[in-house]
Amino acid sequence: MNNVEKLCNDSGSAAEFAKGYINYLKKVLDSIVPESINKLVKEFEEARANGSTIFIAGNGGSAATATSMGNDIGFDVIKKSGTDKPFRVLALTDNTSVITAIANDVGYENIFLNQLKIHYRSGDKLLAISASGNSPNVVIAAKWVKEQGGRVMSFVGFTGGELKELSDVVLHVKSEAGEYGPVEDAHLVLNHILAHWFQFKLR
Repeated sequence: MNNVEKLCNDSGSAAEFAKGYINYLKKVLDSIVPESINKLVKEFEEARANGSTIFIAGNGGSAATATSMGNDIGFDVIKKSGTDKPFRVLALTDNTSVITAIANDVGYENIFLNQLKIHYRSGDKLLAISASGNSPNVVIAAKWVKEQGGRVMSFVGFTGGELKELSDVVLHVKSEAGEYGPVEDAHLVLNHILAHWFQFKLR
């Protein structure tokens, strides 16, 4: 039984569970090493300076975070900072026709890899998002980018999985295995930290 399940079982009401969940989420957020955020910012700044693309990939809740990042670090940075040099950010989760075609024809594990084979150029980067760090399609994409000499950044949870070992920059939200909710919450918080930093610092 993980912490979230135990909290739920021990709570007599939804309000009590909510309070416990929020307190646990604070603990999970505190596990993030602040210096890793600085490293991530440097990767994004380097890509922006060079006109390189940052691709983002993830499944489920991590796909939703990838989509949010595409908007928040793409459009919102332009809107709020007024910069004429935006981040080139592309969520590989957003083209339903391409994803379903790849999954149907050559397998779901290749949905990000095959898109990268089309769009990736030297100097581009990948941000891989996976709570377990072991999602096959994300790991395959990360390995391919590394083979091209590219940089891989990751948002992971649990023990970090294979992605933690593959990545050049890791933001590790430490939690027990199976605690997807708190990890995905924390990853979205990281998105907003990054987005707000650029929205206001680029002015």
